[in-house]
Amino acid sequence: MGAAGEGFLAKEYGYVVLVLVFYCFFNFWMAFQVGKARKKYKVFYPTLYALESENKDAKLFNCVQRGHQNSLEMMPMLFILMILGGMRHPCISAGLGMGYIVTRYFYFTGYSSGDPQKRLSIGPRRFCRDGN
Repeated sequence: MGAAGEGFLAKEYGYVVLVLVFYCFFNFWMAFQVGKARKKYKVFYPTLYALESENKDAKLFNCVQRGHQNSLEMMPMLFILMILGGMRHPCISAGLGMGYIVTRYFYFTGYSSGDPQKRLSIGPRRFCRDGN
């Protein structure tokens, strides 16, 4: 008889772990982008969001900050769903997780452009139409 719990997780569960670690590095990259935006738009700590009455570039900075903040807000749900889903379906969970990271990249870069509507685009594709 092997060690307790041996065979509980499929060997493919490692893919789930790799995707979660990759998301952590992606999060560090987004945080670095916020740091660069802080310098560029002169928004200093501990200010979380710039005020338009105090900074003419407030909207540009806030778009970068909001793109990262939204990713942080979704991170616990992503991790829990991947950890639990990966126990039974590790390859599907890892694949969907990578798909989420790719779409999150386009969400962040679109939002960081200063036009919040671009967060809904992947390249030339738009996912939401606002009646136009």
